[in-house]
Amino acid sequence: METPGSGRITLGVVLRFVDVAVDALADAREEIDALNIYPVPDGDTGTNMYLTVSAARDAVREAADGGPDGDLAAALEALGRGALLGARGNSGVILSEMLGAVARRIARSGPEERNAHVMADALRRASDASYAAVGVPVEGTMLTVARAAAEAAAEAAKGAGTRARDVFSAAAAAAREALARTPEQLPVLMHAGVVDAGGRGISVILDAAETVLTGRHPISVTEPRVRHHIPVPAIPPTNVGDLDPSGPAYEVMYLLDAEDAAVEALRDALAGLGDSLVVVGGDGLWNVHVHVDDVGAAIEAGIAAGRPHRVRVTHFAEQLAELRHRAPARTGRRVVAVAAGPGLAGLFEEAGAVVVPGGPGRRPSTGQLLEAITASGAAEVIVLPNDQDTVRVAQIAARTAEADSDGAVRVAVIPTHAQVTGLAAIAVHEPGRVFDQDVLEMTSTARSARQGAVTVAAKQAMTMAGPCEPGDVLGVIAGDFVVVGSDLFTVATDVLDRLLAGGGELVTVVAGADDPEGSLATRCAGYVEQHHPVVDVVVYDGGQERYPLLVSVE
Repeated sequence: METPGSGRITLGVVLRFVDVAVDALADAREEIDALNIYPVPDGDTGTNMYLTVSAARDAVREAADGGPDGDLAAALEALGRGALLGARGNSGVILSEMLGAVARRIARSGPEERNAHVMADALRRASDASYAAVGVPVEGTMLTVARAAAEAAAEAAKGAGTRARDVFSAAAAAAREALARTPEQLPVLMHAGVVDAGGRGISVILDAAETVLTGRHPISVTEPRVRHHIPVPAIPPTNVGDLDPSGPAYEVMYLLDAEDAAVEALRDALAGLGDSLVVVGGDGLWNVHVHVDDVGAAIEAGIAAGRPHRVRVTHFAEQLAELRHRAPARTGRRVVAVAAGPGLAGLFEEAGAVVVPGGPGRRPSTGQLLEAITASGAAEVIVLPNDQDTVRVAQIAARTAEADSDGAVRVAVIPTHAQVTGLAAIAVHEPGRVFDQDVLEMTSTARSARQGAVTVAAKQAMTMAGPCEPGDVLGVIAGDFVVVGSDLFTVATDVLDRLLAGGGELVTVVAGADDPEGSLATRCAGYVEQHHPVVDVVVYDGGQERYPLLVSVE
């Protein structure tokens, strides 16, 4: 892979790729798991591919302990071996062979070769390796997606000025198109109305490579290119979602130390025992995967060929029972908002938020916010702390939620320092938008909203506006005391004038618990309408304590 602008394949870019690929698969893992219905409904294709690439990443990082100036050849060898040793499941084993093929081709490239040709050839070899790894290749799977990507890469590489980035852009686009066509090739996908899970994983990885090489995100690697349920012709339902009682009952995996010459006989022996056979590797180390009824025979075949180790056996019936009792998969997006009063809580709830009570004197704990994030049941959560002192607590809760979910939940904290900026943010929240874009829009709106408040001093103090005594009325803008007075309305209008000095289109006024009739808020709204007639005003009953009035200008 080449560094953007340099035209050279470097260790730094390889390191960047494995990091981005792991992050992308972590984000897409639950989505891919939900897609997986072939060859058996074990629902872990995304997890297997994520763990396989994670193992490769860890091996590369260990080999490149000197950083991007380390030995590229050693790191590439470690990438292939790490993927092979860390491969999980059918999809992971096939993916490990593909990664190994790419790594070996890059390692053997010469200075006279164009990077575009090297990478196109690497993708071709990866595709060939994936087909060779499978006993009986099936179209409409990750094999098909990988082949389409390789063919597009080869075509792109024919151009005289083509670079590696162009090759991967073409490959990634072709993979997405091939993925969308997988239901046309596999009836089991057509019945379920989904695309192939392994193919989706290949698409995610190629998108990650494109992002690294081009430096741009033409389509976010965290957003599904193809939704789970794509439009496919309706077909009478069958029992394709259930395990076939006549099919193999066990998944057997092991690493095998064996001479290359012994592998062909091993493949023949295992092919007669079951299906989903994959045997990949080389140089004396092999990764074996097969679905069988006779576990002992599968292991004995390995013993006849060499030395099996790291043997793992999975009983599909037990796995399926576990999946049926598993908690529902997280889906959708929710906002968690801290509300300082009952009226504010109602406003956030009306906007679809999960509300956590808070505010001065009763700020929520990390545990309370973590519980709200978890209880939301969403795969994507946006947290509005709505208080400067709660921002750090929210960030800790967000990190904890992501760690506890093992990548199943994405959490973003928008550092809203006031209730009114939280209201501004949630007003532009759009669940149908890409997560990162939604967070960006909400953050931008919150930052652009100028906010103020009116409160009453509880003790003697020195403020930026001068000394104050207990009972004095204080005007606050962006957390700083800017006015000291004796009358609530006078101080409130002073704050409003200061906020509107920079212009504005909308003023939001929120009445507090100390203004139960909303008289102060209503008077302030009338003041704005009279003195700033081109500005719209909305008034809410917030019910917050300690602050008779909250205001914002957008």
